[in-house]
Amino acid sequence: MSKKPIFTGAGVAIVTPMNPDGSVNFDVYRDLIEDQIKNGTDAIIACGTTGESSTLDHEEHVEVIRVAVKQTAGRVPVIAGTGSNDTAYCIKLSKEAEALGADALLLVTPYYNKTSQRGLIAHYTAVANAVKLPIILYNVPSRTGVNILPETVIELSKVENIVALKQANSDFSATAQIAAGCDIDIYSGNDDQIVPILSLGGKGVISVLSNVIPRETHDICQKWFDGDTAGSLELQLKYLELANMLFCDVNPIPVKEAMNMLGWDCGDCRMPLYPMDDAHKAKLATTLKKYGLIK
Repeated sequence: MSKKPIFTGAGVAIVTPMNPDGSVNFDVYRDLIEDQIKNGTDAIIACGTTGESSTLDHEEHVEVIRVAVKQTAGRVPVIAGTGSNDTAYCIKLSKEAEALGADALLLVTPYYNKTSQRGLIAHYTAVANAVKLPIILYNVPSRTGVNILPETVIELSKVENIVALKQANSDFSATAQIAAGCDIDIYSGNDDQIVPILSLGGKGVISVLSNVIPRETHDICQKWFDGDTAGSLELQLKYLELANMLFCDVNPIPVKEAMNMLGWDCGDCRMPLYPMDDAHKAKLATTLKKYGLIK
């Protein structure tokens, strides 16, 4: 497996727009992908948490990946979220994403039933052995109840096509241990921590914020890579309030609401995710106005 990163910079964990009847709005989805690429996004992450993967049925999940691959047409990598708490299903979905032409896979840790660290090694190794695509481990214990320990990441990095980690556990000491202990690409999974991850050798971010400000999120990373670390930090801090506001409710409720406010017809999230209350909507609108994104 080549050591070239899957991508460097800001990859968007893109929302999945919904029609009023709850079906996927593929017309808007295609338009969103075009706008993201136009504004410098470095990768499209389809069917992640922000894309409501947990409430897409199998056929929808496959079709969202298919449309992303076709619309992107090789201009930037498409990373398919195919993680599951069922190893057999994870393998099935990962094989389908590979056949559809995805460039890489994003695999969240098994959730709810969870597993041990030994189980994580067995789970990820089984999936990696079933496909040829590069794999990004996704560590988000706040959602899954499972934390991938540094020694587990180091062990998994020995598997040829496990090449990256999306780190969303806010543990910089653990991230430093991983960076020191193995050659694996690290992406921030939190928009308020892009620069800290870059400072540990990270390759970028898999971003919710990029849905709203793709160019600026790209620039946080690009300035860092260009050696303008002060400029990168300045942008990180400038957009900190907006990044935090997009998590004032359960992701992706706020970001979909923000996209609707920006004029994108993204619809509501599927239940059990429920629309924000009026007070949070007003605060979100105020924040978007503060940044000049809406009038």
